[in-house]
Amino acid sequence: MITNTSLEYKGDLYPSKIASYEHEGDSIFFNTTNKVILKVTILRDSLIRFRFTTKGYFSNDFSYAIDKTQLHGYNFLELTEEETYFLIRTSKVKCKIQKADLRLSIYDLNDFLILEDELGFHWEESYEYGGNIVKMSKFSKDGECYYGLGDKATQMNLKGKRVENFATDQYAYQKDQEPLYKVVPFYIGLHNKQSYGIFFDNTFRTFFDFCQERRNVTSFWAEGGEMNYYFVYGPQMQDVVTTYTDLTGKPELPPLWVLGYHQCKWSYYPESKVKEITSKFRELKIPCDAIYLDIDYMDGFRCFTWNKDFFPDPKKMVAELAEDGFKTVVIIDPGIKIDKDYWVYKEGLEKDYFCKRADGPYMKGKVWPGECNFPDYTNPVVREWWAGLFKELISDIGVKGVWNDMNEPAVMEVPNKTFPMDVRHVYDGNPCSHRKAHNIYGTQMARATYHGVKRFVYPKRPFVITRSAYAGAQRYTSSWTGDNVATWEHLWIANIQVQRLSISGMGFTGSDIGGFAEQPTGELYARWIQLGVFHPFCRTHSSGDHGNQEPWAFDEEVINITRKFVSLRYQLLPYLYTMFWQYIEEGIPMLKPLVYYDQDDTQTHYRNDEFIFGNQILVCPILEPNAVGRRMYIPRGEWYNYWTNELFVGGREIWIDTKFDEIPVFVKAGAIIPKYPVQQYVGELEFDELTLDVYYKNGKEQSAVYEDAQDGYDYKKGRYSHLSLRTIGKEKELIIQLHKEGKYDTPYSKYKINLIGLPFQVTEIEIDNEKIAFDKINFDANKFLLVDKEFNELHLVGE
Repeated sequence: MITNTSLEYKGDLYPSKIASYEHEGDSIFFNTTNKVILKVTILRDSLIRFRFTTKGYFSNDFSYAIDKTQLHGYNFLELTEEETYFLIRTSKVKCKIQKADLRLSIYDLNDFLILEDELGFHWEESYEYGGNIVKMSKFSKDGECYYGLGDKATQMNLKGKRVENFATDQYAYQKDQEPLYKVVPFYIGLHNKQSYGIFFDNTFRTFFDFCQERRNVTSFWAEGGEMNYYFVYGPQMQDVVTTYTDLTGKPELPPLWVLGYHQCKWSYYPESKVKEITSKFRELKIPCDAIYLDIDYMDGFRCFTWNKDFFPDPKKMVAELAEDGFKTVVIIDPGIKIDKDYWVYKEGLEKDYFCKRADGPYMKGKVWPGECNFPDYTNPVVREWWAGLFKELISDIGVKGVWNDMNEPAVMEVPNKTFPMDVRHVYDGNPCSHRKAHNIYGTQMARATYHGVKRFVYPKRPFVITRSAYAGAQRYTSSWTGDNVATWEHLWIANIQVQRLSISGMGFTGSDIGGFAEQPTGELYARWIQLGVFHPFCRTHSSGDHGNQEPWAFDEEVINITRKFVSLRYQLLPYLYTMFWQYIEEGIPMLKPLVYYDQDDTQTHYRNDEFIFGNQILVCPILEPNAVGRRMYIPRGEWYNYWTNELFVGGREIWIDTKFDEIPVFVKAGAIIPKYPVQQYVGELEFDELTLDVYYKNGKEQSAVYEDAQDGYDYKKGRYSHLSLRTIGKEKELIIQLHKEGKYDTPYSKYKINLIGLPFQVTEIEIDNEKIAFDKINFDANKFLLVDKEFNELHLVGE
């Protein structure tokens, strides 16, 4: 036997010196003497793509993550050659490419160093699979912090952490456990009040090391594929997140009911149990808009079927639930039971739509129905077929939403919990193994589901939720944080995960309120509800193995707390809907960690608990038992305690007393918060007033209210109402200015203006420069004004 030890221990390889370069439009190619090519593409002045190949040519350029509808363009691009480097300059940044080894560094226009290669790009030949293990290492600056990476159950600041991205069914995961369900290889760096982002668009198993192995080095690598990453310049974190979200895409607006409260369990059956649950919500006056059916609604866990013993007439049941305001959401998994008498299986088999092993046979795995085959959702023909399967569920039966689970993909009774790595995928004309397709399998399932639901629920808007996702999945689906546990630690984890996902492009997320595994105490459930109503997706879900987890499964006090906070969410629906509008229009995350809100305040860099809900509400959950208060950080500015209307000056950590039926909630001074009356479900009530809570500030503040028909697509034709609201406060004056855009006429005719924190007694009121008598607008000592909605400026003068 001949061994080649020099080959065996060859180790890392590096680019050699640049031999030539070409500049073609928005791209510049640098060619080295050892056949490495670096392609630098300027997508925007603040968005640069770096793509490396080691074989002398590039493979087909394809990505599931990038939103191809986005148009890119830069204002300025200049390439100059210096003695030891090439300099690329845009109107925002400068990039130096070293001639000796392709190492690069990026500066702002004042020559401040933002990001610098350490070893830079290097690779290791993968003799087991072919291709390369591709690697990148960069210097970490003093005090540099790292955020993002999506679904990570760890501290908000990732400094000192190593994380792994491989979508995994991780039942009852714990703090710091890796990997989890979602893969978002995007992080944000922050140092010296400058933020930047790195999106490593590689669907193989990837790793990120934030100065764990080496104190001053950050690195990322993948087990295959290309070194292909995007650099996003801020300098504000808001700019980085918005640019990344534009790059990977935004969802369409959901129907308003989707932002209500949802109830779920594994499982509610038979039909009588479902109706018992929904009736109890109405009896207790706890608002709820959606009821979920888990896998037991199916016939032997066969997707797109019904167990007629449990649900003899699903169409009738769904219609009756709808009459009571409940929308029905059902689960659909990827595993299709191998059963020659099962119509979905027969179709998939006849049309050759299932994933195959390398040697030809269909990939077989055990999931809930038993032995299953699995559709190859990376095949556009299969996605189209899958979308068509939803006709009966949506069009005929009346289901309003679909929930994709087990789509990491999860497989039972195998060591790696998923497909064998030799499984083949079409990958939209770029055939590959499961090593490359694994991390995007769940997203492509959700994509196919979304197109099916959208087709058959039209002219209404679709609702899809997924457990597994890759960057860009937010274009098709909402998500939740998977099989969490009913512990105080998991309440802490849920708070961080949803914040992290929000700044990682996936804004429409939430956790299983109360915990999926195990059983919460009444106190833990109440504290989780108090947090969960401030998450974009709000759903209680639990494993039936551990007891009941409806609000009435606890005591009267917990019922009252649940009613209070869920009712508050329903009051805040116009505020939440406006948050979502800003997310889809401008890429602004709905939840904002304090470091996103004020990166220049170093006190925010390691805060985990506090977050900004929308733009103007500060929330801090209670995360431990028996608490009568907590210490929390109030960001800079002025903030009103929501419960007491007491004004606090921020930029400091303070103790806040809380009761069991409260958590610390603050409203930014100057804000105008819109509120609806409490409804038991969206659309239950007709009302003639929109309440505007106006929080006085000596200064100026902008607010907004977005409304439309709450469902359907007329908003895309301009039939929406977008109010820009401005408060201007002075020592003895308050001015409220209003400007409306859009053709939608809201059904109410009046604003009920609630003045909070007004430091003077009102003596004079003007509306559009006309003095108004107090009795004409129902102004009283409680500082409420009831005014017609058609005004541009309200002017209050006092003494």
